[in-house]
Amino acid sequence: MKISCVGGGPAGLYFSILMKGADPSHDITVYERNPPGSTYGWGVTYWAELFYALHDSDPESACAIRDASVRWETWTMHLQDRATVTVEGGDDGFGIGRHELLHILTERAHSLGVRIEFEREIADEDELAGSDVVIAADGVNSVLRERHAGHFRPRLAAGRNFYTWLGTTKVFESFVFAFVPTEHGWIWCYGYPYSATHSTCVIECPPETWRGLGLHETNDADCLGLLEKLFADVLDGHPLMSRGQGGTRWVNFRTLTNRVWYRDNLVLAGDAAHTTHYSIGAGTALALADAGVLAGALLKEPHVPVALRRYARARRSQVRTSQKAARYSARWYENLPRYIDLPPRQLAMLLGQRHSRLVAYLPPGLYFRMEQALDTLASLGRRG
Repeated sequence: MKISCVGGGPAGLYFSILMKGADPSHDITVYERNPPGSTYGWGVTYWAELFYALHDSDPESACAIRDASVRWETWTMHLQDRATVTVEGGDDGFGIGRHELLHILTERAHSLGVRIEFEREIADEDELAGSDVVIAADGVNSVLRERHAGHFRPRLAAGRNFYTWLGTTKVFESFVFAFVPTEHGWIWCYGYPYSATHSTCVIECPPETWRGLGLHETNDADCLGLLEKLFADVLDGHPLMSRGQGGTRWVNFRTLTNRVWYRDNLVLAGDAAHTTHYSIGAGTALALADAGVLAGALLKEPHVPVALRRYARARRSQVRTSQKAARYSARWYENLPRYIDLPPRQLAMLLGQRHSRLVAYLPPGLYFRMEQALDTLASLGRRG
């Protein structure tokens, strides 16, 4: 089978690894428009469950990813001048630099015989004539998808809050949430380590805080300086860093859905097919899962249209569940004033369950009373 993957991100690279590893006779080329090593972003997160799934599919790349990752077992909530709450338990979390992740996947694909062409822009699938399958894994602004927007019917829904994706030399010991009050409203950050020397720091706020602090018009140096002062308690004197080109970029997160995921032999994967709000840390895992399900469908079913239909049906259902949880999580932050004055332990509990539909629709007091009642019933059941 001749396969062309447009986009050298996690979805395209991992798909090529799984297909080539299962059958070396496949002719696979990955086309990436950017030069090697020019990826955006800082670190990405994943959870222990994903590592086990990767290990089952391709142990070599899974072990390399694990060895290049940092791990945390707790998360901490900081409320400036009020409290610090540390929560233990739950799944272990992992962080890895996006650059390092792509390097590992690229090297593994190369070792299996996958061709990777950097600085190669594909604007039309007709350029790939003769391919049995074309994977559009070229991101949320997918050129291949937009050529057939009337068929795929993409929909982008922008969130209310603004956010910016930064790095820092402060190496957090756990996953950190820090909430800071200002005269213009609340601003907060999500921080997590991804190497022995750096962490990711995503900063978010509602539009009134963004404009009130002047973040909509300040230059890069002044913006970073202001944010460093606001989050001085958690940064411990360490600097914040932007991505360089264009400085600190504030955007509204856009959730992408598509009514249709394939057209003839062209199929969507990764951010070209869907995006999921960063507050649940699932984007990379979903892209890798797309690759796994798509490879599995093509390996089991020789008739390409049938395989693509099975892939699309399975992944649309699975992704819909994650996007729903992410939507509730994003809404929790958009409604932060509803929760922020709760006692710190209660606030931390809701923060940990922000993806729940019940948290979104029940008043906090009623939610806690219900939780207490369920705990009492569970205790009585154990005694019985």
